[in-house]
Amino acid sequence: MGGVWNGAEFGRAFGVSHTTVRRYLDLLTSLFVVRQLPPWFENISKRQVRSPKVYVADSGILHALLGLSSREDVLSHPKVGASWEGFVIGEIIHVLAARSDQCFHWSTHSGAALDLLITDGNRRYGFEVKRSEAPRLTPSMRSALQTLNLDRLDVVHAGTERYQMESRIRALPASHISAELPSGRE
Repeated sequence: MGGVWNGAEFGRAFGVSHTTVRRYLDLLTSLFVVRQLPPWFENISKRQVRSPKVYVADSGILHALLGLSSREDVLSHPKVGASWEGFVIGEIIHVLAARSDQCFHWSTHSGAALDLLITDGNRRYGFEVKRSEAPRLTPSMRSALQTLNLDRLDVVHAGTERYQMESRIRALPASHISAELPSGRE
């Protein structure tokens, strides 16, 4: 669905150890059922989350598991944002042909976060996924841009307009991912 992994919580829920749950997570990852985004962390002054973020790799399977059979069911479900985020992240990774060792998420215990960080040599590209049609710049986006020294931050959204939000931060419709990203990754 799209959340930071808490193996101890899953272990308690199923009555097994967190290491057993982790083995199952790794198995589901190797079978491409789930996607794990490892955390990006480096020596900065902020306390960083060090757990992976986990998504069901196929949003259709996620919707079936949640019993969602229509578009209206999906749009009214509390997990619609997580479903959208997982789908868009998968598309970005696919279009950029990014390897798993180049893809991360980043978040701090104080609330700053970045949905997807892709590294390419010394370059860093950030992606924030928003289900809104006209996302606004947030303090978390500015923090990620500055703290991670991103070359660019794309805010991928559900709308139709592409626009500059600030220097090195642009709003990009999800429908434009394949047209915009390959040429933008110089």
